[in-house]
Amino acid sequence: MLKGSMVAVVTPMDADGAVNYRDLARVIDFHVTGGTEALIVAGTTGESATLDHKEHVELLDRACELAEGRIPIIAGTGSNSTTQTSNLSRAVDRLPIAAYLVVTPYYNKPPQEGMRRHFSAVADAVHHPVILYNVPGRTGVDLKPETVAKLATHPNIAGIKEATGELARVRVLRETCGADFVLLSGDDATAREFMLQGGDGVISVTGNVAPEGMRRLCDAARGGRRVEAERIDADLQALHKNLFCESNPIPVKWAVQKMGLIGPGIRLPLMPLAPQYHSLVASAMITAGVQVAAA
Repeated sequence: MLKGSMVAVVTPMDADGAVNYRDLARVIDFHVTGGTEALIVAGTTGESATLDHKEHVELLDRACELAEGRIPIIAGTGSNSTTQTSNLSRAVDRLPIAAYLVVTPYYNKPPQEGMRRHFSAVADAVHHPVILYNVPGRTGVDLKPETVAKLATHPNIAGIKEATGELARVRVLRETCGADFVLLSGDDATAREFMLQGGDGVISVTGNVAPEGMRRLCDAARGGRRVEAERIDADLQALHKNLFCESNPIPVKWAVQKMGLIGPGIRLPLMPLAPQYHSLVASAMITAGVQVAAA
């Protein structure tokens, strides 16, 4: 349930920023059909930082309702406050979610022991398992492998989304955390090698646009079929790169809109994709075999 091709899904919004649940239903159906193995709702790509508490809970509630058990829903509930993270996680603990994705506290740059205590407190507060999320490029703090190894002993901490792109960590984490601890790539560009080296899957941005391709990539890489995985990934590499030509989720929301799945909404302080990047993202979509609607 917590392995394979997982997608950090966008939150559909209208032009005024209101969450569009009709479009969310369409997006969930798209991923069920496309073979995505789990959806992360209200993560970074889902603009969690712009959601207030009520919106956050409602979004997760409605996502579970719309999924109807067809695809696991993982709840993004992390923040830089242990109390806030615990409270939000408890508020959705009643839902039929598969797990929580909890990011390292951002901006306040806690020490390693502070992060160990933070994640332990959150895991103690809820019934569903916790997946750690390490993304130093966004948070300004790196959850070190030795700290992850300590957290892996907690009975309610199931794995980590490792988004540093440092492939050497796969072996270190596997050796120190054990075979049952789930290792997920959070970096599309290196996800193929992450899985070929023993990782269990990926939480992907690219999968918003090319779910079938990402599923085939994950199946091949997790099966150790290097040549096949490299061939599939070659068509996806432009997406891996160009979906970050501006801050995520600006490019991917533009791409999913061009696929006819969502409207144009994105919340400040983010902005719609700048026109000079439109052809760059569209070209990457075409290379990946994704149909782009006419302007």
